[in-house]
Amino acid sequence: MDRPGFMASLVAGGIAGVSVDLILFPLDTIKTRLQSPQGFNKAGGFHGIYAGVPSAAVGSFPNAAAFFITYEYVKWFLHTDSSSYLTPMKHMLAASAGEVVACLIRVPSEVVKQRAQVSASTRTFQIFSNILYEEGIQGLYRGYKSTVLREIPFSLVQFPLWESLKALWSWRQDHVVDSWQSAVCGAFAGGFAAAVTTPLDVAKTRIMLAKAGSSTANGNVLSALHGVWRSQGLAGDHVPGIFLQEQSMWPPFGEGRQLPGLQASQLAVPPPHPDAELDHLFDCSFCVPLAVLISAI
Repeated sequence: MDRPGFMASLVAGGIAGVSVDLILFPLDTIKTRLQSPQGFNKAGGFHGIYAGVPSAAVGSFPNAAAFFITYEYVKWFLHTDSSSYLTPMKHMLAASAGEVVACLIRVPSEVVKQRAQVSASTRTFQIFSNILYEEGIQGLYRGYKSTVLREIPFSLVQFPLWESLKALWSWRQDHVVDSWQSAVCGAFAGGFAAAVTTPLDVAKTRIMLAKAGSSTANGNVLSALHGVWRSQGLAGDHVPGIFLQEQSMWPPFGEGRQLPGLQASQLAVPPPHPDAELDHLFDCSFCVPLAVLISAI
């Protein structure tokens, strides 16, 4: 990927990702508190719904940019004919690689943010300092494996489905999809992926919020899910946050939050691979405002 393309994708994807994270942060707080082991009310209820926002603000841009750049670069590196049956596999591999790289930035930010969300009276920097003092750098990466384990299946479902729906709609109407049509495709893709991976998201939250030294804090996803099942049953896996999971039931709500940013990165510069025609929807001059507008609807 050439330097201008790299920078345009970096800035557009990063700005859109930050916009989504900050605008919809209250929904993320509610989701975290619904999934927390102490329950919604004890975790803070509707009070202090912007607790932890500094962590999200600091980590959002590099996290979003890292994902979009990796996703686009891997798609370009694995370029295939757009009609090839290997195209969905290319999207799956690109999304998986993007998530693995992005999680290196996302997980520390997510650990601090989620603990602040369930401890609204404690300052974000104090939580960050406590983690470093009590657990060291490893404490900031607690839940990395569970996060990747959740993000990769999510992306394996979401992004190929999103790309396929856009391609199908483009073929049916004989021209490239508009931005609102891309958003509708993303709504179906993100909603389906969210429903499938909600239990893994609950496990990730429980692991990140667990007390240091506890069995849950060891990062065993099956153990965390078993604990939820034993104490709350199936509702403990699916009801808390299924409609708020990473704000992914609609592409503007995206990790799920990745979709509007990815849209922006694709709008910013035509991707240098064979299926660029389907991905390049509008001129660069409209990319960031349009993506942010889509994100906020």
